[in-house]
Amino acid sequence: MNPIDGVKQNWRVLLLVVFLAFSVVALFVPGGIVADSTVANDSVESGPTNLEFGLDLEGGTRVRAPVTGMTAADIDAGVVSDSGQVDGDRIEEIESTLYTDLELDQADARVTVDDDDGSVSAEVFTDNVTKAEFAGALQSANVDVSEADIRDGVTEQTRTEIISTLRTKINEAGLSGGSVSEQTMQDTNYIVVEVPNMGADELRKLLSERGVVEVVAYFPDENGNQTNETVLTQDMMASVDPPRQPQGPQGQSRGYVVPVQVKEGEPAEQFQRDMEQYGFLDEGYTPQGACNLPEENGSISFDHEGEQYCLLTIADEEVVDAHSMGGLADSMIAGTWVNDPRFQMGAPSQQEAQSLSVNLRAGSLRAPLDLSPESAQIDSITPTHADQFKQYSLLIGLLSVVTVSGVVYARYTDTRIALPMILTALSEVVILLGFAAMIRMPLNLSHVAGFIAVVGTGVDDLVIIADEVLDEGDVSSARVFQSRFRKAFWVIGAAAATTIIALSPLAVLSLGDLKGFAIITILGVLIGVLITRPAYGDILRRLLTDR
Repeated sequence: MNPIDGVKQNWRVLLLVVFLAFSVVALFVPGGIVADSTVANDSVESGPTNLEFGLDLEGGTRVRAPVTGMTAADIDAGVVSDSGQVDGDRIEEIESTLYTDLELDQADARVTVDDDDGSVSAEVFTDNVTKAEFAGALQSANVDVSEADIRDGVTEQTRTEIISTLRTKINEAGLSGGSVSEQTMQDTNYIVVEVPNMGADELRKLLSERGVVEVVAYFPDENGNQTNETVLTQDMMASVDPPRQPQGPQGQSRGYVVPVQVKEGEPAEQFQRDMEQYGFLDEGYTPQGACNLPEENGSISFDHEGEQYCLLTIADEEVVDAHSMGGLADSMIAGTWVNDPRFQMGAPSQQEAQSLSVNLRAGSLRAPLDLSPESAQIDSITPTHADQFKQYSLLIGLLSVVTVSGVVYARYTDTRIALPMILTALSEVVILLGFAAMIRMPLNLSHVAGFIAVVGTGVDDLVIIADEVLDEGDVSSARVFQSRFRKAFWVIGAAAATTIIALSPLAVLSLGDLKGFAIITILGVLIGVLITRPAYGDILRRLLTDR
């Protein structure tokens, strides 16, 4: 037999070998198939494989909490015309009324238009407003709405934005293996956040931070009274660099800075116009007009004498740092800054600088989570318990393999049939593990149960193949083997389709740990039907026939 004919007859086995090779690379080579240096470093530091583990096997915290807010959905607000045109001025009018009548910050209310059906929704993101007050404010804006039209919770668009922001925040914070999802129970929508290797208090603090960062100018007005004006917001920033500690003239260092780049064009030009209007470019950059706000108990105090020209870094309505213009004023006066609009936001400590950088990169939460004990559920698993679960999972996996191997050998007492069957079943698990490592899927106990189920169902199918092939006596030719193998494969295909259909709802619906079990089992069934079962057929044909 020439090599080409050998490849044609055994291409299914070669395909299995290729998948196994890719899986081994994804599992053990630092960085895996993607060869990401960050993943490579993480895998080297965390263990011998590139596998990531979830809460059950790594330890950490799971938080399930609803979103704080109320919604008036599908309101008649005169925002969308009959031709489908959206009136932006009308939206601003309604939002302005909500800010004023309910005494809300701009981040705590908004009006949105659904892109699909054009329906209009108004939302407030605070628990300090009642339904009656919300309805009254909308009525003041000439919106036809009543208190009965107000419901607790926020829109799907808002929840999607929150999930996206939290995922980015977790990734930017370097918390590998974390996940954010949505879960609906008893008509209440919950945001579920799982972060390995993080305590309950740490995760609660991370989630309680709204992440609204802005730069506020603090300067004297025409009457000599100090006043505040927001001059930079997150949507005006193009990029954010990691925090660093600047060095002084003699090598000393004070505080940390987060370098950012303001968007070129109107945002940068508006920032410079504000600095000029508020006097930062004539008095603000001189020693007489510098920022010298005192500190009390680690916080910035506004009890001072004389005029102050300060740029305040504010995160979630708390002043993080205050500093003067410095060299920023010189570049603005020279007219060069708008061409390269870089800016440094200050922070007194590395931790606050890192938090500031994460919030700038991830963006602010559209609405806060309700983390009160009455509404939120917080579960935490210690690393010690997680290590025990990991050891028990490995033990149970090995026990299942040994048990299945013993049963198979006792059934056939022929290594030509039993050994390829066991190795083929194990190859499914290796391919699944490689897939999990490649997509960085955090493995939990539910996934382990799925792997064990894959071993069991895989061997069942292989037993069907062997029994069907050997049931009518010895196989002497490839034609007889193929006929019997096709009969067995039809049975296996029908069983696989039934399994996939039965488990699909569990994989799609938000049913907690059941989802992980269903996903692994379905993937195992697909890998078996498409790759390992045909390969086992080729191996069996080679061993039992003359060809």
